[in-house]
Amino acid sequence: MKDALPSGKTLILILISASLAAFMSSLDGTIVNIALPSIAEAFSLTTSSVAWVSTIYLLVIAGLLLIVGKLTDTIGLKKIFLAGFSIFVIGSFSCGFFPELLNSFHILLISRIVQAIGGVMMMVVAPAMLSRFMPGERRAKGLSLVMLFAAVGMALGPTLGGYLTEYLSWNWIFYINVPVGIIAVVLGLFVIPKTEAKSCSLKKFDTAGAVLIFVGLAALLFAFSEGFSLGWTSAPIIISLLLAVFCIGGFIFRERHYENPLIDLGMFKSRSFVIVNMILALLFFTFAGANYMLPFYLEYVHGFSTSNAGLILTTMSVGMMVTGVVSGQIYCRLVGKIKYMVMAGVVLIGSGYYLLTHLSPVTGLGVIITALSLIGLGLGLTTTPLTTLIMGAVPASKQGMISGLTGLERYAPMTIGVAVYNLILIVGIVTLIRNSGITEMPPAQISASILALGFDMAFVVSVILAAGILILCFFIKEEQAEEE
Repeated sequence: MKDALPSGKTLILILISASLAAFMSSLDGTIVNIALPSIAEAFSLTTSSVAWVSTIYLLVIAGLLLIVGKLTDTIGLKKIFLAGFSIFVIGSFSCGFFPELLNSFHILLISRIVQAIGGVMMMVVAPAMLSRFMPGERRAKGLSLVMLFAAVGMALGPTLGGYLTEYLSWNWIFYINVPVGIIAVVLGLFVIPKTEAKSCSLKKFDTAGAVLIFVGLAALLFAFSEGFSLGWTSAPIIISLLLAVFCIGGFIFRERHYENPLIDLGMFKSRSFVIVNMILALLFFTFAGANYMLPFYLEYVHGFSTSNAGLILTTMSVGMMVTGVVSGQIYCRLVGKIKYMVMAGVVLIGSGYYLLTHLSPVTGLGVIITALSLIGLGLGLTTTPLTTLIMGAVPASKQGMISGLTGLERYAPMTIGVAVYNLILIVGIVTLIRNSGITEMPPAQISASILALGFDMAFVVSVILAAGILILCFFIKEEQAEEE
């Protein structure tokens, strides 16, 4: 029996609940980094050690996305929503309170793991809720509003984190989650309808597949995130890459034969479905490059302070907000021609990257802000329709599964993208000036002109990738899942 669809005020409150989930998961993804120096000072840590506060959160989220997606389909949206926010609140309070009380950095890392478990539930459930309760053309409008809240969270993170850390303490970047999380739990308890659980229940849950994909993805992302600090040929990195290949390969083999898989590989028989997922992953891969490199350019080449550089970078989030809302309205009017909307967004992104290939120590701030605005506008114009197309191509019983997949296609490419673009930057500089010992110097001591040329080369790669993405857009087809 099909679940009755809510309407009126109930639907609005569900939309608010989903938006809160997107806001909190995005906010927590950006609010922590700015407080890392203060956390390092509090526990007398090195830079590489304190980085684990962010790294361990990312590894847990990436490893659990597909697992939580399947659990959402199995035990129901409401239970995952309530459990996710409850665990997130507990983890957030624990992060702020217990580490200093017990004077233990390890307690902070354990608390971040708990927080990440709740965070991944929130991340998966938001788009799954909208796909279940706002089908058809309304889905794009709902997703566009959720994207607006996610962009606001992303933009507010560094600024809010900076103020809380400077005027209160680093603990408050975690405490801020507690009241919002409690409000979301109370709201979700009363407004989210119960959904029918699948008949297979948890008895046939693919535990072995869950272990394989968690270990495989965590090992893969660990290798890419720590490759530069540990050395690409070091034993931990080589072992991690081999473990990732073995586990992910084993996971794919198992999913093809298991009767109740975590991810239905049959969905990828559709060429258009594969292409749309590829486009989404590649967009976030290139976005990671811009997001990672531009702070270094603004601070080392242009000499901006950290706070001013962060303010400039919010231009990208503002652009995402603007077109993120508009894209939901446009989507409904362009059914049958959605690929042209995506192509327009890719052109905007490519144009922004092209402007960034002309960086130099004397590049005007107007050029930089224009480039960031174009990238943000393009991401807002592409993410909503791409996500809507992916969610609409699968039946309601697999919305959690596919929501986990789209989350993974954001997180994994961004993590790998940072490592790859860092490599491109170094190779570009070394290509320009060989045998100068430049790679042994800290970035701040490298000539601004040489460093700018390295950034230029990295963004040339982004332009080439944007051109490739544009070509892929020609093969997009709008597919709708059959009614169950």
